Amino acid sequence: MKRSLIYCGIVGLIGVISSCKDKSSFTLSGTITNPGPVKKVYLFQADSAGLTMVDSTNLSENGKFEFKRSSPYQNLFDLRTGKTAVFDVIAKNGDDIDFSTDLADTSRKYTIKGSDDSEKIKQFNQIDNVYNKQITVLTEQYREEAQKIGRESDSLIKVYRPRLEKLLNDQSQAVLKFANDNGSSLAGFFAITGVDPNKYEQQLVAYADNIQAKNLFGDNPAVKRFVRNMMEVKPISVGHKAPDFTTMGLDGKPVKLSDYKGKYVLVDFWASWCAPCRQENPNVVKQYAAYKDKGLNILGISLDIDKDKWQQAINQDKLTWNHASDLKNFEGPTERLYHINAIPSNFMIDPQGNIVAKNITGSDLEDFLNKTFNKPQ
Repeated sequence: MKRSLIYCGIVGLIGVISSCKDKSSFTLSGTITNPGPVKKVYLFQADSAGLTMVDSTNLSENGKFEFKRSSPYQNLFDLRTGKTAVFDVIAKNGDDIDFSTDLADTSRKYTIKGSDDSEKIKQFNQIDNVYNKQITVLTEQYREEAQKIGRESDSLIKVYRPRLEKLLNDQSQAVLKFANDNGSSLAGFFAITGVDPNKYEQQLVAYADNIQAKNLFGDNPAVKRFVRNMMEVKPISVGHKAPDFTTMGLDGKPVKLSDYKGKYVLVDFWASWCAPCRQENPNVVKQYAAYKDKGLNILGISLDIDKDKWQQAINQDKLTWNHASDLKNFEGPTERLYHINAIPSNFMIDPQGNIVAKNITGSDLEDFLNKTFNKPQ
């Protein structure tokens, strides 16, 4: 009986402490060992502009500091000491977070308590940094080899590009796995927003669907903006029906996407003034020559305004497929329908009118066409 009374008393005391906890702000306090010349600590907050400094404080003589701020939603903050030491923190009102690091440790290890999401984003950064270091080493190796011969060369690029592409792909897969394993954590959200939206649009749309279905992360504006953007591109993402459009051909006659019903067609958005587009054109020409007799069609949609320059580029690059344009740059109705905000951009549409691939260029385009048109019978 006496033990039960003591237990009840402890529970009651915990309840009082919990009920008195300030839910209108969060506290981030910490200790920095061996600060050296560092005298101040800065707090940055994620917003629509990226990261904005919102507070700063002086270090005490024994390396202590404290921030107390209000955030109406859970959010990402950066704690910065000096020019190179940056530490990610995820906080929400009611959190009491304790941070500590030793600036003499060049690996920038730190401990953080009182925020599970801050611990998760720390874990993510450790994963991401493994790949970043490998990418840096590979890049330096390439530069050293190029310096030895005094120039960049195709042979060097052929050696190093596949290795770099594999590293970047492995890194993206690791990021996607972390984000999906931590789908209810803001750490997962900030991780996945770093992947290439062109290459991994399907995964990003699925992630946004999950956020919306479960109503995650409250009113965080970065999350809401992400979901809104993904919902806008969802109708033109892989797996969906390609929306029909009508635009004008070089001869001034209307061209419709529905004209290609029952066929494979690559809708290729480009422009005469777009250097990356012109660099990719020889590859598209090569693939068209290889697969046009097997069923590949291409419809080039130009973002040019000047028809003469558009025609000249077609002739110069020997683009022998069909061409059309609204002649309105990014503001044409076709470009808006397909949410074109950068070029080159393309959509591979199958005979049933479904989008089966997006923004495939270089070796990715060749691989896709090979798998599509050289299927074993």
